[in-house]
Amino acid sequence: MDNNKDKLFSDMKIVLSDAEDLLKAAASSSGERAVELREKALISLRRAKEVMQDAQSAVLEKGKAAARATDDYVHDHPWKAVGIAAAVGFVLGLIINRR
Repeated sequence: MDNNKDKLFSDMKIVLSDAEDLLKAAASSSGERAVELREKALISLRRAKEVMQDAQSAVLEKGKAAARATDDYVHDHPWKAVGIAAAVGFVLGLIINRR
């Protein structure tokens, strides 16, 4: 998962850098060349937006799946869940009390 996240951020940096370079080149160009460079930059930005939307959808789906699994576990094992919550609360209390 970390590898996918790193790849996503790397890809996004490349796409945004390319778009920035294209927009800079378009600003210094004129006529048809400037229009072409701006269109390429817009395409690049749209692609970045699509990648981010796909990543957002994947994260939302994983979050929903984790919430469903947690909910199912708590309903299937309520006393274990209460015990785990109490243990976590106890440990957090000890950590906070040390400060």
